[in-house]
Amino acid sequence: MSLQIPCPHCGSRPVHEFVYSDIPVPPAEITDPDARDLDRAFMRNNTEGPTTERWFHAYGCLRWLTVRRDTRTDTVLPEK
Repeated sequence: MSLQIPCPHCGSRPVHEFVYSDIPVPPAEITDPDARDLDRAFMRNNTEGPTTERWFHAYGCLRWLTVRRDTRTDTVLPEK
């Protein structure tokens, strides 16, 4: 079974209905504009363990959700 994301408006829905969003901030020591763009586009933290993520319900209610998820087990965690 694939990851189910609990949408407060539509109920539990498959992850394929959502779009993940991450707005990375390049390190301050990267000063070259081209290098900053490269870092922003391709470098991800890839956190292991519990993390807070933003998801957009593109094939549902068209709203943003904040989800806590454990990346090791791919399970959605309860809110703090």
